[in-house]
Amino acid sequence: MIPWTLEGRALIPGGRDELLLWRRGDEFSIRIRGYVSELMNSRVHGSEEQLARLGCAPLQGRPNPHVLIGGLGMGYTLAAALQALPGDARVTVAELVPEVVEWNQGDLGACAGRPLEDRRVEVAQGDVARLLRSGPPRYDAVLLDVDNGPESMTHKDNDWLYSLAGLQATRQVLTPGGVLAVWSAAPDDRFTARVRRAGYTVEVHAVRARAGGKGARHTVWVARRP
Repeated sequence: MIPWTLEGRALIPGGRDELLLWRRGDEFSIRIRGYVSELMNSRVHGSEEQLARLGCAPLQGRPNPHVLIGGLGMGYTLAAALQALPGDARVTVAELVPEVVEWNQGDLGACAGRPLEDRRVEVAQGDVARLLRSGPPRYDAVLLDVDNGPESMTHKDNDWLYSLAGLQATRQVLTPGGVLAVWSAAPDDRFTARVRRAGYTVEVHAVRARAGGKGARHTVWVARRP
């Protein structure tokens, strides 16, 4: 059996947690030091792809759509969004941890088909919250695959993204009829109610962690700015 080898490590800015990139053959795993469970695995990405498909589907027919993705991860959300979007789209992907971008530019990037090399993609190094706190409406969709969803696991500052204030700020940077899609490891009725209080219409989707309808059940919220 091929053993796991440690390929990289990165401190999460603003916190004490450390991300570890492990590899076993062509399989990659990102874990948090001190936690038993994985944060993500290159063989388990069905729900991340569903986040992108569900979030981008309402944009069909929009000219030059601009999509913001919060969290690069292993690149599967980005890759699925690029497949769902037209050639004139723009995709900004915000990633807090610089090493995660470097890993995706290296061997890890092959897993999702090297989406960072697509000419439509721009990387914004830093916290996605910074892009959501400023400016007039400019995104047709915002896809959030940050931390573990509304119940943060790695970085408590991520809680703002899912707070009423964060949801309202995101609504302000969405174009009319724009979409906010949120990934979570688990359902959260309180978050659903919070999204509605922030002024969105919302649908809640149960999606599978693995392609083909297999694996654990995850949750994707698709909220629309009226």
